[in-house]
Amino acid sequence: MNFQNERLKNLTGIQLTLLITGILWLKTVIVCLIGFNLSIQSLFDIVLILTSSIGALLLVMGFSFYFGEKVKPAILFGLSVAGTAILYGDLLYYRFYNDFVTAPILFQFDNVGGLSASTVELMSFWDVLLFVDLFLIGWFLFKKKFELTIQKQTKKKYIAFGAALLVLTISLGLVKSVHLFSESYDREQVVKSLGPLNYHVYDIAVGISAPLQRLTMTEAEAVASIESLQHKDPGRTDLYGLAEGKNIVLISLESTQDFVIGQKVNGEEVTPFLIDLIEDSFYFNQVYDQTAQGKTSDAEFMMDTSLYPLASGSVFVRRPENTFHSLPHILKEEKDYYAATFHGNVDTFWNRNVMYETLGYDRYFSKEDYTVTEENSVNYGLKDTPFFTQSADYMKNLPEPYYAKFLTLTNHFPFLLEEEDMFIDEAVTEEDVVNRYVTTVRYLDKSLETFFEKLKEEGMYEDTVFVLAGDHYGISEKYEVGLNELLGEEATITNQMQHKQVPLIIHIPGQQGETIATPGGEIDIRPTLLHLMGIQAEERYSFGHNLFTRDSDHPVIFRDGSFISDDYIYKDNVCYDKETGHEIDIQQCEPSLETVREELKLSDKIIFGDLLRYMVGGE
Repeated sequence: MNFQNERLKNLTGIQLTLLITGILWLKTVIVCLIGFNLSIQSLFDIVLILTSSIGALLLVMGFSFYFGEKVKPAILFGLSVAGTAILYGDLLYYRFYNDFVTAPILFQFDNVGGLSASTVELMSFWDVLLFVDLFLIGWFLFKKKFELTIQKQTKKKYIAFGAALLVLTISLGLVKSVHLFSESYDREQVVKSLGPLNYHVYDIAVGISAPLQRLTMTEAEAVASIESLQHKDPGRTDLYGLAEGKNIVLISLESTQDFVIGQKVNGEEVTPFLIDLIEDSFYFNQVYDQTAQGKTSDAEFMMDTSLYPLASGSVFVRRPENTFHSLPHILKEEKDYYAATFHGNVDTFWNRNVMYETLGYDRYFSKEDYTVTEENSVNYGLKDTPFFTQSADYMKNLPEPYYAKFLTLTNHFPFLLEEEDMFIDEAVTEEDVVNRYVTTVRYLDKSLETFFEKLKEEGMYEDTVFVLAGDHYGISEKYEVGLNELLGEEATITNQMQHKQVPLIIHIPGQQGETIATPGGEIDIRPTLLHLMGIQAEERYSFGHNLFTRDSDHPVIFRDGSFISDDYIYKDNVCYDKETGHEIDIQQCEPSLETVREELKLSDKIIFGDLLRYMVGGE
C-alpha cells in the first residue's frame, strides 16, 4: 500500500492530467454506448465512439496548465466537474427527447420543462455512478502532493498530440459519412462521429453563423431558391371547396399518438369520443409527427406555414421577426377571415406573444384571459375541460368567418392527473409513464366531448370545420418497452415508426366519414385544409402536399434526416424494407435521401435567410 501511495505521489503534472482526462473519457464512452444507445452497425462505429472524444477532452483539460508553468488542481477538478455536468445534462435530455441538447434549446430551457417533475421522472438511481469519481478525484487532488511543473516542450507535445487526435476524429467521421457536416441535423451521427464535446462546439459554431445568412441573402438568390416550391396544381377532387366559408376550429392534441385511437385498456376504450367522431369525419391514419426540438411550437409552425421546423431550437424563438406566408395570412387574403388562438398557459411560453403576431393572428387568448386556480390547473397550465368551457364564451364574440386554434395542455409528460379527473383506470405495464398516459389521453377525449356539446348548445357547431391533430409523441423511445407491452407488439423498426403517427381528424358536420391511408406529415395539414376551403394550395411557398392527392412515393421527411416512404424506412443511417423491417442496401434509399437533403436544406435557407420577405412581405 505504501508503495502504491508513493507511486501516486510521483505522478507528474502531465500524467495527472492524462489520468483525469482518461476517467472523463471513459465516462463519455459509457454514456454514449449505454445512455445514448448510439446505433452500432459495424466495428467502425465502435472505433468512432472510442476515439471521437479523446482529442477534444485532452485539449480542454489542458487549460489547467496552458497559462502557467504548473497544473492547477482547482482548474483540473473544475473542468472534470463541468464535463460530467454537461454529459449528465445531455443524458437527461436524451432520455425523454431521444435527441441531443443544442445551444438554442438551452436559451429556451423553460419551454422544455426546466427543472420540474418531468426532469425528476427521467433520473435514475444508477446516475450517481457518474459522479462518484468526482469525490475521489477531489480528495485525491487536494489531499496529495504532486510535482505539477510542466516544461514548455512537454506542453507543445501535449497540444500537438491532442490536435492530431482531433484531426483524426474529424477524418474518421468524414470517412463514415461524407455528408457529416451538411447533414448536421442528424445529431446522432455527429455525436457518434465527433463525440459529445466536439458536437457541442460545432453546434455553437452553427448557431453563431446562422444569423449571417439573412445579411448575405439577395432578392435574386431568394427568388431563384424558392422557384422549386411552386408546385404544379395536383388537381382538384370533388371535395374541393366542401367547407368553403365555414369557420375553422383547429385543435392541437397535446402529446397524442395515433395508437390510442381504437385502443382498449381493461376492456374500455381510451378515446370513445374520438372514435365516434371519426365515423363522420375524414380520418388520416398515417400522418407522422415531424416535430423537432420545438415540439408543440414546431407542430404549430408546420400547420400554419407548411415549412419544416428547425433542427435546433424553435422557429418561434429563433426567427420570430421573419416574414411568413401563414395560414392566417392566406385565409385573410382569400376569404377575409379573422384569426384567433387560445392557450391556457402564459403568453410568453415559446415566445408565442411575438410569433403569433408575425403569423397574422388578430387575437391571442392566453392564461391572463382565463380564470386559473390551483384546482383547475395541472402541470403546464389550465386543465383542458375548463379551458374549452371558458374559451367557448370568448368564441361567441369572434367576427365570422374565423380561424380559431386551440392548444390543449393536460396530456403532457409526466402525465399527472387528480383522481377526480380519471375516467379510466391506469394501464398495467412495467412503465408507470405509459400507465398514466392512458388516463390523461382519456381526460383529453372527455374534454373534447364537453367542448363539442358546448358548441352545439351555443349554435357554433353546424357552420364549422373542425381539425383535430396530434402535435407530437407522448411516449418517447425511452418508454417503448412499456408501449410495446401495452400494444402487444414486438420491438421492430416498423412498429417504432408507426408509433410516430399522430391522429388527424377533419370533421365537417353532415359529411360522411372516410378513412384515408395516404402517408403524410403535419406539414401536409395546411394544403389539405385549403383544398377543403376552396383555396388553391399551389404557389404558397411551402413543402406540404394535399393529403387527398398526395403522391405516396414522395417520402415523409423527419427533421433528423430520416424518412418513410411507400417501400422504405431510413433511420439512424440504415435503410430498411418497410414491409419486412429487414436492413437492405442503403443505395435503395438514396433517391429519397436526395429529396430529403434538398427539402431540409431549402427550408432552412428560407428560414435563416428570411427569403419570404422578398416574395410576400417586401423589405
